[in-house]
Amino acid sequence: MPLAAGMFLKDCRGICICFMAYKVYKELERIIKIAKIKKSVDSVLKIAKTIVTIKVKLPKKGITKQQVMLLTPQHHEIEPLFDINSIITKS
Repeated sequence: MPLAAGMFLKDCRGICICFMAYKVYKELERIIKIAKIKKSVDSVLKIAKTIVTIKVKLPKKGITKQQVMLLTPQHHEIEPLFDINSIITKS
C-alpha cells in the first residue's frame, strides 16, 4: 500500500470516529431534552460517571440482579435517563 493511501485510511477512520462521537453526543442531547433535564450534556456525563451499579448473582436461583445506586441529589436529577421506557413514550 502506498504511503498516501495509508494516510488516507487513517484520516477516514479518524473522521468516522469523530462523526460517531458527534452522533452519540447529539442523541444524548436529544434524550436529555425529551426527559426535561435542565442540564448540559457535559454536566450529565460528569454526573453519570459517578453512578455505581451493583450486580448480585443469586446462586440458588441462578438469577443475576442489578441495581443502579443513585446516592446524591445530582444522581436523582438525571434519574429519568435510566428509565428508557418513559423516554421512548415521550418522543
